[in-house]
Amino acid sequence: MLRNLLLLSALLATTSGCPTAWGRSLVDVDLVDRDTGQWLPETPWRGDIWVPGVPGHRYAVRLTNTSGERVLVVLSVDGVNAVSGQTAHPSQAGYVLGPWQSTEVAGWRKSLDDVAQFVFTDLPDSYAARTGRPRNVGVVGIAVFREARPIAYEPPPPTVVPYEGMREESARADAPAQSAPRAPSAQAKAASEADAMNRQRLGTGHGQREYSRVEYADFVRASRSPSQVTELRYDDRDALVAMGVLPRPRPYWSTQTPRAFPDGFVADP
Repeated sequence: MLRNLLLLSALLATTSGCPTAWGRSLVDVDLVDRDTGQWLPETPWRGDIWVPGVPGHRYAVRLTNTSGERVLVVLSVDGVNAVSGQTAHPSQAGYVLGPWQSTEVAGWRKSLDDVAQFVFTDLPDSYAARTGRPRNVGVVGIAVFREARPIAYEPPPPTVVPYEGMREESARADAPAQSAPRAPSAQAKAASEADAMNRQRLGTGHGQREYSRVEYADFVRASRSPSQVTELRYDDRDALVAMGVLPRPRPYWSTQTPRAFPDGFVADP
């Protein structure tokens, strides 16, 4: 069993894998502009959900548990765990939500008592870029885990002792493939990160500290793989218009259809 200390609204850890969620979401995730109080609109486009951010505005990630059970939510912002600051992975720390509970995570967790505010900022000034990880800037994601329940004990199946031929075939199967893919070189990785920075305009900065109290909670994950993985992509409105995600605003003069004969007589200039 996987057992860890977590925060109630809270910290946690351990597990692996991140399959796509199936069926209804256990947890809804939204972005809220804290300077205007508005929930940021979401636009589906080419398999992603896009949200327009406003440079300089603070924002919060709103998490809503839609189930009658406790869940663990591992929150990633720009590919960085919002609790621990590690490069995000589903096995890491997160927040525990009670049944039907909603909460807003307003920043990077600095202690049990405070966070550094999430702020939309230029990509080079984002926390991920400033810590050398710009590759995944522009996405907010969650991995959701159900809580474990008592499971009846079942004895292990009997051990099968293979004969020599089976051992030989097993050894061949376990041997590494000759054409195993190579890890990307440092040059290729740098090129990929530079390309990401050229395309993405907006990132999440490390803003001012503010009070945000949480407590440790005990949570046992029901599985190593999350029950739900959800992502929201974001960028500034101009970038989303240029990409075709949002429609181009109509010029003010196009709000009325032109007429060849708008009036009957010639007016004074």
